[in-house]
Amino acid sequence: MPHPEHNTSVFLLSLGCSKNTVDSERLQAQAEASGITFTQQAEEAEVILINTCGFIEDAKEESIMEILAAVDMKNAGTVRQVYVMGCLTELYRNELQEELPEVDRFFGTRELPAVLDALGARYHQELYDHRSLLTPPHSSYLKIAEGCSRACSFCSIPKIRGRYLSQPMEQLLREARLLQEKGVKELNLIAQDITVYGVDLYGKQMLNDLLMRLSDMEFRWIRLLYAYPVGFPLEVIDTIGNRSNICNYLDLPLQHCSDPILRSMNRGITKEQSLRLIEEIRNRNPDIRLRTTMIAGYPGETRKEFEEMLEFAGSVRFDRLGCFPYRHEEHSPAYSLIDTVPEEEKQERVSELMELQEEIARKKNEAFVGSLMTLLVDRTEEGEEGLILIGRTEFDAPEVDNECLLESGSPEPSPGTFVQARITGSMAYELHGTVESLME
Repeated sequence: MPHPEHNTSVFLLSLGCSKNTVDSERLQAQAEASGITFTQQAEEAEVILINTCGFIEDAKEESIMEILAAVDMKNAGTVRQVYVMGCLTELYRNELQEELPEVDRFFGTRELPAVLDALGARYHQELYDHRSLLTPPHSSYLKIAEGCSRACSFCSIPKIRGRYLSQPMEQLLREARLLQEKGVKELNLIAQDITVYGVDLYGKQMLNDLLMRLSDMEFRWIRLLYAYPVGFPLEVIDTIGNRSNICNYLDLPLQHCSDPILRSMNRGITKEQSLRLIEEIRNRNPDIRLRTTMIAGYPGETRKEFEEMLEFAGSVRFDRLGCFPYRHEEHSPAYSLIDTVPEEEKQERVSELMELQEEIARKKNEAFVGSLMTLLVDRTEEGEEGLILIGRTEFDAPEVDNECLLESGSPEPSPGTFVQARITGSMAYELHGTVESLME
């Protein structure tokens, strides 16, 4: 086992969702405190550490391919050791150990001290809140809870991550302050379910209290992601409307609208209740933009139920919508059902829904043309005619939503800068604009 003074170099590959990213950032900060160095190139590392995703089949396949590539590098003598951690290990540790004996160690989702020990580092309790950011330095995630106590039939997260565990508010505020000191301007609140934050610790929902206290810290943007629709605290919508630094944006994954499918999914909500919730949210805050996620091809979904989902999406007109084909995951409750929809039909239904959404998104974006909007510059790219700025509005979460391609004069805004920009053109998932001024 390497000793901290050896200054072991590690290549950390973090796969999967933003919640995984936070885990990787915590690990890296802890390891760096013991003298471990991290490199951006696997070829330059002594150790490859892969934080895997195991949520759906495509993610599992990506994780396996990356593990096999790392094993090839070990066999070729390029790297000395390969470690694998995270969700895939949590589900398939025994199988992975049997099939991939070349991997030196496997770790689950709750074994951070053991991972550090394998790297020759130690766990520093006093650094629990510290993270080495893997995101752009101006935008980061705050994971307000671990695990999930819901029982959605299509989901294996409770098995992977355990029961819901809210993080203490004071701890979250300390972590947010540390992120702010690193230069974070956009704070994205995440959990498998932000709706029930605080119930397990304080006996009541505390999302609104947390949101107001974070808002008082004067982040430029605060964004809410992954809100379970049942029991969503509507006072949060009022707070979003009243606080200028909270984005008019809510990610509210509904998954479906047909009552028989919702019952089978064990979502605890009906189509009518979903519609009433959306109506109430929009009545309380007409400026809010809603993102949702749908699943097509769930067991028992006939053409009738799918067309009901098409009609639902067409009438509600979500600002942002993603759709995924149902995956028959062996560690989810729905695995006991018969996977009735052929794969080709699932893909066709996804395409059909996304074609509908594309037209909705195109018309919604057209409404922005000519307006002056605040944007956050995320990065720059080389274009045919020079440097292009890539930014986002408050209505767009990082990585999953629209981007805006910006032309700029002088001085050139750097990534992490907020600008006022005139929107000059639009497409379904893209805006174009010209920077008119930089903001303090």
